[in-house]
Amino acid sequence: MERERSGGSVVSSFFLGGLIGAGVALLIAPMTGKETREQIRGLAENAKGKADDYYDQIKEAVASTLENGKGLVEEKKRLITSAVQAGIDTYEKKKEEMAGKCG
Repeated sequence: MERERSGGSVVSSFFLGGLIGAGVALLIAPMTGKETREQIRGLAENAKGKADDYYDQIKEAVASTLENGKGLVEEKKRLITSAVQAGIDTYEKKKEEMAGKCG
């Protein structure tokens, strides 16, 4: 889990750094106001697309993790149920053996 968070932090930092760098480049580039606005608009659309892709990837990862977790819970639930039933069966068997010895 810690590994996933650190990977997400690295991607987020890289993405943010790229946006800041692009913004600085736009501010110091010798272009007209119209050209600068068009370039900013293009960068904003690109950033939105990348953010949407990143969101979709995170959503898929969370859904997958939840599905795996549900499967794990069901498996553990079956194991616990089996163990409890085995304990009950053993108890009943011993109880019958004891009743047979006493009676």
